[in-house]
Amino acid sequence: MIEWVPLASGARPVPRPVAAPLVWAGAFGGALTLVALLNGTVGAGRPGPVLVALSLLAALLGLCARFTAAPGTALLCWLSLNGFAIPPAGTLTWAGRRDALWLACLLGAALVGTALARLVHARAAYRRLGTATGTEPTEPGLGDV
Repeated sequence: MIEWVPLASGARPVPRPVAAPLVWAGAFGGALTLVALLNGTVGAGRPGPVLVALSLLAALLGLCARFTAAPGTALLCWLSLNGFAIPPAGTLTWAGRRDALWLACLLGAALVGTALARLVHARAAYRRLGTATGTEPTEPGLGDV
């Protein structure tokens, strides 16, 4: 009979984030693809749906990135949004408040994705550490009823 035994019995480390250049490559390719797809389906000149889609892309890329990759991710997504989602296509412009708001939205999405990933990984590491030492971690106040 075969008995399955885990190879490592200690606590597993928190997963390492992906290097920033790989995240930026994903942001560049993903943003261009999303803008082209949405320009073909929704139509050019409607940056609202493109901004939402690029914010979701930035948040998803933030799940596997470091905090230092967030500004580059936001900038690459904004370049695609500004250069190809609003007329005239292929021309970068700066419209003051609008573009600052778009950059802030994209940066916020990337930071939220990264912070969420760090919280999930830290909670999982805390749980694994508690079970590896034999004591189950409890939240304070739950057993004091």
